[in-house]
Amino acid sequence: MNLSANNKDSLLLNIQAARAEIILNAQFDKAFIIMNALAAIIASYGLLADSNSGVIGAMLVAMLLSPIAGLSLSLVDGNQALLRQSLLSLGGGVGIVVLCALIIGFLHTDIPAGKELLARTHPNYLDLMIALAGGAVGAYAVITPRIVNAVVGVAIATALVPPLCTGTIFAARGEWDNAFGAYLLAFANIVAIQFAFTTVLWVCGFHKVIDKFYRDKKVVWLNTVSLALMALLFVMLGANTKELVTKMLFETSTRKILLEELKPYPGSQLLGLRIAKEEGANIIRAIVHSPFNFSAQDVAKFESKLPTAPNKLPIELRLRHIKVDVMTKNGNKYDVQE
Repeated sequence: MNLSANNKDSLLLNIQAARAEIILNAQFDKAFIIMNALAAIIASYGLLADSNSGVIGAMLVAMLLSPIAGLSLSLVDGNQALLRQSLLSLGGGVGIVVLCALIIGFLHTDIPAGKELLARTHPNYLDLMIALAGGAVGAYAVITPRIVNAVVGVAIATALVPPLCTGTIFAARGEWDNAFGAYLLAFANIVAIQFAFTTVLWVCGFHKVIDKFYRDKKVVWLNTVSLALMALLFVMLGANTKELVTKMLFETSTRKILLEELKPYPGSQLLGLRIAKEEGANIIRAIVHSPFNFSAQDVAKFESKLPTAPNKLPIELRLRHIKVDVMTKNGNKYDVQE
């Protein structure tokens, strides 16, 4: 009996300590401002330099997870003062990141977008699942003292600052589609982390709100909004995932057909393939190294074999041919007669 009572007391002490730590870390103070500003600078230059290590460094420095934890606890406890403080800190942190990224974005509009930037412009439900898992790990790490350092792992898994910087850099360039995709990823990460964090805190006993849950309609409404946002994001990102998979299948099929059509031309290689919607058509740009020259009739034949595009728009193949000679000790391997 005493052992059970001791266990209960220990659990309550852990919950109280974790609650105090979450409330303290949700404050909008000097350290919070400086660390998020530095994280935005590191992330922005890491993205522009196409440096994966720079982006990871920004994730480790950022402190945006703290106000999300405060927001989650406020929904579990029904603490409206903490809710306001957490929203203020989160909004202020996002504002700092966006401001720093906007300045850097305007200063470096001439640097082309690399894979690190472009990778954060097409969010899908897989990103949402990563954020949910990261939020759950973060909550469990906060309430379990011996694994508090695991929050560092959460920062890596659920990037918040990099997509915010990505969206702002693209906004500075007027590339609004890419900016929207990156901002959607950041919003999805924030909502998913908060939802998972709240769920873990609730399950682990942080539910002061149970006593007044049915008396405080505002608390019920706020938790309902959180659940509705998660459902909406699953629908939106699920649609994005379907679109992305469809595009990938179309590109794979197109590549496979072109490779098959190039087989009668020995020494020919398909080096690149890019598909873009332009002027009401799907423009397929293929780069081919070959000892053979290709005529308009050849291109027309290749084009006729290509699959129907998912968006049902016409297809136009533009083949960029680079003439090559393949030399061996016996001379040109493919001695093509002009």
